[in-house]
Amino acid sequence: MTLKLIIGNKNYSTWSLRPWLAMTVNGIAFDEVLCPFGSDVFTQEVGAVSGSGRVPVLIDGEVAVWESLAILEYLNEKFPQAGLWPAGAAARAYARSVANEMHAGFQNLRRHLPMNIARRVMKRALPEPVVADVKRIDALWTECRVRFGQNSKSGGDFLFGAFCAADAMYAPIASRLRTYDVDVGPQARAYIDAVLSLPAYRQWAEAGIKETWVVPEDEVDWPQVHRA
Repeated sequence: MTLKLIIGNKNYSTWSLRPWLAMTVNGIAFDEVLCPFGSDVFTQEVGAVSGSGRVPVLIDGEVAVWESLAILEYLNEKFPQAGLWPAGAAARAYARSVANEMHAGFQNLRRHLPMNIARRVMKRALPEPVVADVKRIDALWTECRVRFGQNSKSGGDFLFGAFCAADAMYAPIASRLRTYDVDVGPQARAYIDAVLSLPAYRQWAEAGIKETWVVPEDEVDWPQVHRA
C-alpha cells in the first residue's frame, strides 16, 4: 500500500515541507494530499486522522503519524536503506540533536520571518531576539558542515555530507533566510544554496509560487502581498 502524506499550502507550510522533501529526495513513493489552510477539505481530511488538527500527517495503512520529526523517525525505521540519518554514531547523535533543536526552538525567527516562498526577496529589519536565532543557526550550520559534512565520506554539501533528516528539518529556515535576504557567513550561505538548488526543493517551490491562496498572518507586509 502506497504511503499518503497530507500537507498544507506549499507556499507557507514549513512542517509539511520537511517530510515531503525527505521522501522526495530519497525516492520514497507516496501519494500527496494537499489541503489548503482554512478550507473545509483541511478540516475534514486532517481532523479525521490528526488529533492536533495540524499537518503534516503520514498515513501508512492503519497507521497515522503526525509531527514532522516523528514522521522522519517512522520513515527511518520503515526504510533503513534510505539513510535518513548519518551512518556514523557520532554524526547521527549530533544530527538528531540539531534536528530536535530546530523542532523545539528558534521561535522568534519563526514568528518574525514566516516561510513565504512566493514573496519577493526583500530585507526585513530584525529585532535582537531574531538576530540571536540567526547567529545560532549560522554557527550550527557552519560547525556541522566543517566537522561532519565536508569531512564525511560523501563529501557532500549538506550538514552531514549527504542530504539527511537534519537537512529536511532546516530546509524551511534556508528558504526563510533567502526570502528575507538575511546576512549569514560563507558556510551558511553555501548551505542555503545547496538546499535551495535541490531538484526536490525546486519542485516544491515552483508549486508554491503558483498557489493563489493567501494567509494574512504569514504575509509580513499585510495588507500588501509582495510576489516575486
